[in-house]
Amino acid sequence: MASLSLSSAHFSSSRSSVSTSSLSPSSPSLPLLRSPIRHRHRSLRRLTSFSVVPHRTSHSFSICNSQIRCSVAEPLKVMISGAPASGKGTQCELIVQKFGLVHISTGDLLRAEVSSGTDIGKRAKEFMNSGSLVPDEIVIAMVAGRLSREDAKERGWLLDGFPRSFAQAQSLEKLNVKPDIFLLLEVPDETLIERCVGRRLDPVTGKIYHIKNYPPESDEIKERLVTRPDDTEEKVKARLQIYKENSEAIISAYSDVMVKIDANRPKEVVFEETQTLLSQIQLKRMIKTVMLIMKQVLADKASPVQDKWRGIPTKLNNIPHSRDIRAYFYEDVLQATIRSIKDGNSRLRVDINIPELNPEMDVYRIGTLMELVRALALSFTDDGKRVKVCVQGSMGEGALAGMPLQLAGTRKILEYMDWGDDETLGTFVKLGAIGGKEVDEEDDMFILVAPQNAVGNCIIDDLQAMTNAAGKRPVILINPRLKDLPASSGIMQTMGREQRLEYALTFDNCYVFRLLYYLGTQYPIIGALRMAYPYRYELYKRVTEENGKEKYVVISTYSERPTPEQINDAFSGKSREQSKKSSGFWGFLSSVLS
Repeated sequence: MASLSLSSAHFSSSRSSVSTSSLSPSSPSLPLLRSPIRHRHRSLRRLTSFSVVPHRTSHSFSICNSQIRCSVAEPLKVMISGAPASGKGTQCELIVQKFGLVHISTGDLLRAEVSSGTDIGKRAKEFMNSGSLVPDEIVIAMVAGRLSREDAKERGWLLDGFPRSFAQAQSLEKLNVKPDIFLLLEVPDETLIERCVGRRLDPVTGKIYHIKNYPPESDEIKERLVTRPDDTEEKVKARLQIYKENSEAIISAYSDVMVKIDANRPKEVVFEETQTLLSQIQLKRMIKTVMLIMKQVLADKASPVQDKWRGIPTKLNNIPHSRDIRAYFYEDVLQATIRSIKDGNSRLRVDINIPELNPEMDVYRIGTLMELVRALALSFTDDGKRVKVCVQGSMGEGALAGMPLQLAGTRKILEYMDWGDDETLGTFVKLGAIGGKEVDEEDDMFILVAPQNAVGNCIIDDLQAMTNAAGKRPVILINPRLKDLPASSGIMQTMGREQRLEYALTFDNCYVFRLLYYLGTQYPIIGALRMAYPYRYELYKRVTEENGKEKYVVISTYSERPTPEQINDAFSGKSREQSKKSSGFWGFLSSVLS
């Protein structure tokens, strides 16, 4: 028999909204059910009216009548660049004043580190004293340290004139420092030169004037003004040339979020455009967050029980299952899959684990899984669809060549199965492997039989190539196992692991059915977890009545796949508030081992 504790190690936990019924089973706590993957409902079954009230100061909003308040998910992250005298400093000052961002300038950071005598400051001072440029690694470490502070995380940041080279941009990318927007201030060269050459410094106050655009307030101040050494026409042209060479490389790094702004206008006009751009980003985030909350609220209001569903069959402990029980589950899977495809979903995942469908325990049971695949394929061919049923081929080369034991001989089983009319197999149903080259133009949809990694070989790359080639055509995974299986060297655990697991999450569960047991046991069945698209996850307890008959009673419903802790809490009868704190022996084990 299958057990949730044995076969779902590849699942990841998710947040859920739980609605527990008044039933409070007295059975003991369920220990250590491993974390399941999150299901993301994409369709909203019913619409409810909401009114959104923005709050400018706190960047938060409330949904009236629902008593929900939520802050914008992330603060603004802005980079600004511009040639000398482009007005960058003025715009930074206005942006900080309006949006409250943390202003980060590498020049200011360097001076602060040096004056504080930090290790970075000491290293930087050595280069500065020798007249050399401070190396990128020091500047990057300094910027990264500033960005990691709490004020920058909470309020957002404005990175002023940095990065200045493509290498610096790449270093920030590796540190996952990415801006929401990259503002590029553009001013004609002749204007920039005129602005620089006309600048004057008051050595007493440190204030900057311009002989034409911003003259001093009195003759006394005018008399003591000096020209900065780097504000000569020759040096300004040299600085502009260096800026242009660097900016071209930086532009390529941030082209997807870059906005060019005509800064050859009054500062108020330039800031009006800048303010609009940043406010639009905040508004989009606010709308996205509102939609997520609306989706959650509507999901909570959805009916927890599927209409016209007959409930979970009994005597599932008895194996092999009767043909009626198998056909019952096949129809349940089929209807959920059809509903999901009709709603426009194209990347689907079916996870069904009844004893008859667990080839991990006995390889012969792969035949029952093939029967499910055949039932799905023939149903779609009845609608004129051309279905390609795919089983992964041998993976790797030489001594590493092989395939998962559970799939050995599966292709032959499919070939020998009864597909009805002689023309069905080969015309409406074709057999293939998993990979981009297997996708033909005439294929309407694809059913992939238990795709899984073999030791030392990853199926994800072939799977991703196939889904890319399939485009918007439905791809249905039947009982996939997409967790990483490391080779003896352990390389597969680390190289590209995050990307592979992220791709695996792009498939939406359209059907889930899993029997539940106590950890480490395969008997008796204590309950079941079921979800059939687009309905909620339903948690059932198996109950034996006085007459000896059994039935499955729903004890909780969830808008997303529940975590093991939530399942344990539901079976032990804990309320939502009680479940927030694990206590006792099992609570301790859950916190350490789950």
